[in-house]
Amino acid sequence: MKAFLDTSVLVAAFATRGLCADVLRTVLAEHELLQSSTLLDELTRTLTEKIRVPDATVREIVTFLRATASSTESAEPVPVKVRDPDDAVILGEALSMGADVLVSGDKDLLDAAPVPGIRVLTPRQFWDLVRKGGGGR
Repeated sequence: MKAFLDTSVLVAAFATRGLCADVLRTVLAEHELLQSSTLLDELTRTLTEKIRVPDATVREIVTFLRATASSTESAEPVPVKVRDPDDAVILGEALSMGADVLVSGDKDLLDAAPVPGIRVLTPRQFWDLVRKGGGGR
């Protein structure tokens, strides 16, 4: 399964132990992780400015993600109602890469109208899906 993890999930995965860290490890081990330059820029800003992770650590995280995930440079926003235009960009990138799922903790994305071709799931919903045998590579 191709999985695009949004910024909120990646921040939680790298900043804490718990479900999001487990989701990231599972995607890396059993599925294909997707990322974009938009996502990495947002992740860098969030880790540096909001979480105050040291710059060297943030660079290591971004280097790790670039080395382990498939990527795309940019995509057109999808024609779906999303309250935050930045979320439309992330959703568009996930769709353009052929993601099966977009895993997010972002209420705007989770509340968006269904988008053909992709499932928008919370980390818990994704975890339940993959632990019930709902998809592999």
